Amino acid sequence: MPPPERPFDNLPLVLTGSGDSRPRGQRAIEPDPVTTANRKDRTGHAGNLRSSTLAVAERWQESQQERSAQGLSEPEEGIPLLLRIDKFFDIDTLRRQFSFEIISEHDDGFVIVVSKDMNLRLIQDKLDEFEQVTGSTSIAQIHELVNDESQEERLKRILTEQLFREWSTISDDQELIVDVSIACVGDWQIRKRPKRNRHWKPETWARKENEWTNERMEAYERWEALKDSRLDDVESMLSPYDVEVLSNWDNADVKAVELPDSFTLRIRINGKGIRDFVLNYAWVWEVTEPDDIETPQQTTRDLESLTAALTVNSPPEDAPNVCIVDSGIQESHLYLEPAIRKSDSRCFLDGASPTDVADYVSASGHGTRVTGAVLFGETVPRSGVIDLAYWIQNARVLNKHCKMPVTMLPAAVIRDVVTHFNRGKTPTRIFNHSINSVLACRTRHMSAWATEIDQLCHDRDILVLQSVGNIRCSNPSPNIGVEEHIAAGRTYPDYLSQPVARIANPAQSLQALSVGSVAYESVAAGGWQSLASQDGEPSAFSRSGQGIWGTIKPEVVEYGGDYLADGSTPSRVDFPTAGASAYPILVSSTMHGQPAVGQDEVGTSFAAPKVARIAAELASVMPDGSCLLYRALIVQSARWPAWADFLPKLDQIKVIRRLGYGIPTVSRATQNSQHRATFTTSTDQVIGAKQCHVFQIPIPAELRRPGTDYDIRIDVTLSYSATPRRTRQTSRGYLGVWMDWISSKTGEAPDAFLNRALDTDDDSDRDKSRELPWVVHPMKQHGLSGVQRDSGTVQKDWATVKSNALPENLSIAVRGHQGWSRDPDETATYAIAVTFEIVGQEIAIYQPLRTAVLDFQSIVEIEAEAEVEV
Repeated sequence: MPPPERPFDNLPLVLTGSGDSRPRGQRAIEPDPVTTANRKDRTGHAGNLRSSTLAVAERWQESQQERSAQGLSEPEEGIPLLLRIDKFFDIDTLRRQFSFEIISEHDDGFVIVVSKDMNLRLIQDKLDEFEQVTGSTSIAQIHELVNDESQEERLKRILTEQLFREWSTISDDQELIVDVSIACVGDWQIRKRPKRNRHWKPETWARKENEWTNERMEAYERWEALKDSRLDDVESMLSPYDVEVLSNWDNADVKAVELPDSFTLRIRINGKGIRDFVLNYAWVWEVTEPDDIETPQQTTRDLESLTAALTVNSPPEDAPNVCIVDSGIQESHLYLEPAIRKSDSRCFLDGASPTDVADYVSASGHGTRVTGAVLFGETVPRSGVIDLAYWIQNARVLNKHCKMPVTMLPAAVIRDVVTHFNRGKTPTRIFNHSINSVLACRTRHMSAWATEIDQLCHDRDILVLQSVGNIRCSNPSPNIGVEEHIAAGRTYPDYLSQPVARIANPAQSLQALSVGSVAYESVAAGGWQSLASQDGEPSAFSRSGQGIWGTIKPEVVEYGGDYLADGSTPSRVDFPTAGASAYPILVSSTMHGQPAVGQDEVGTSFAAPKVARIAAELASVMPDGSCLLYRALIVQSARWPAWADFLPKLDQIKVIRRLGYGIPTVSRATQNSQHRATFTTSTDQVIGAKQCHVFQIPIPAELRRPGTDYDIRIDVTLSYSATPRRTRQTSRGYLGVWMDWISSKTGEAPDAFLNRALDTDDDSDRDKSRELPWVVHPMKQHGLSGVQRDSGTVQKDWATVKSNALPENLSIAVRGHQGWSRDPDETATYAIAVTFEIVGQEIAIYQPLRTAVLDFQSIVEIEAEAEVEV
């Protein structure tokens, strides 16, 4: 029996099979008609490409000669080429066959590459071969090499929309602050690991394996050297323009955020310099304006002062830490002081003392409020004894205006914060990051800020709780507010589906747990009416998904309040004092004479820390658990509000875009019960590309009895991380290894399921009658149409099944697939959770499931030992 203090521990997921996937051959794909036409007209197609090739090479060489004549530095040789390719073309072919360095991939069929062959002789040779029908058929899949004298088409894909619009009007002496990203992928890859030939002698095999290992190490060393070389090259090219590279790492001279395929610099530069750099440096692939980072603050209303006496006790010494990355904290606050690890507090603002960690935001603070939401959740006691459960660490990164200075690169700031706190004997693993850009995230490529979060989570086993950002009450175009939406005829909640209402940077991060906001019950007071009409509807300000590349964002939501409208024409939107019951209760800073507890502000900033509170509780009850497991269990615990379960599927698609998987609860995340049993992997699992792990859960006969008709809800959540690469487009190209999961069908034997899981080209449309009725479904044309379960690194689905229709066993296969990395040692790390819950609580299910799985685990272990002995 489980120990009495934890009578309903999580149950083990039993690994029953694994193996390498077996692709069954190339699927028939309808050929691109342009490619087909090119193959038929080889002379015409080759002639068009040849003409463009010669013109681009000649023009680039002339440009470089002009720069040299002006005494400007000569950058590394390379010609940028903008190619339009077949949508089924493997872009790595461009590296293998043409020695191109792939700079960036775009979702409109274009890819930017660089050739170090300044005469483009190799591609011309390939054109000759293609024209003579002797080979180089991949030429047909290169539909166009853009011959663009002004580089306008290349600029469209490098610059943001705003910078592109302003490009022609930027004067030579105009000062700009921009983030420039430089590719450093190189034109080499790691070749496949050699397979042993049975005729080889042991010393032959050892030599070949050693050669491959040395080549692999050399490739990584070359990539590292390439980054250093290009950083020097960029600084040399920019030096004539008095460029200031804005540093932001402990105020030291750390100038770049480095990622596996690129680095990013924030620079202050004049118009002449940025034009020269973008037009003449082949490896620049993105130029963006700094995000306008803020957490909007509103006028604080007078509320009754706190009068009751309180006794607030410190957390236990071994309680988990939560780092608040925000505007600082009023560390002497009555409610907060006993939980603050003051010796750890640090200010990361440029030009400020590292010890200046107070929350100066008027009128009631921001980081102070966020901290209170972590410690107290929904209710802030006004009397009695309070035993705090978690320690708080204070990372101040926002100024008194609740903004990050433009001289600071957000990606470097979050890296600096995590590096500082995630160290020592008890490294902090939970970070609340209620900071966003004020604009919807871009969907072309992952931002440097979001990618840095992804890299940190993967490397350091941390969990970042990230707000999705707010839509303002009113704001001018193009980032319009709620009033402007309503005036344009877009009513609540339909305007949340507009692109301008999309989640804000860096909430698109695949590894961060992005948190939106929902409203409390409907409120009408003083002539004002809340926009939400019932509990659990999306807050009028909460930004919505989908995220980048169709990912489900936000993953979860929590209560952050709502806006109210006054019913006038045009309608005025605000959160007036009269509507206080629609707002969360929050600890407030008293620095500016405000009460210690207030109910006068709303925002996703205050929803995210309530989820951080659940993560901290998981770390308290499962201190050895990984952050991937914490993330899985938080998402696993989430439920849609009851009203959403019965909506038509078209409306449920809107629900998942706005609420994600729903509202998580600490009880479901941390506990089981007689009516609920959760199975988890005991430790994080590691999987490579083209590998598969199968877990099996036996379902005892007493729960499948024919005479019963109970509703059993089954939830499955996969949480994984892998190495990111910014320059690629789509989640599968962004990650070194990407993953998915599938489940067995009713009546499908375990061996048959394993074989099906290993066949990665299995046609999932066959025999759908025996599938469990998954709500989201792995195929986006089924379930919630257009929503794809495997697009992100958190993949949840759920199904409700009658107890008498439960299978004898439920098997789950977790599969690794090749992403951008060709390194056979590249892996992803994952945790997975499976929950059975009896909806009506008619019978107890925990103990029967526990007995069945422990007996099954013993059998599997005995069989494994027997195989080893044989």
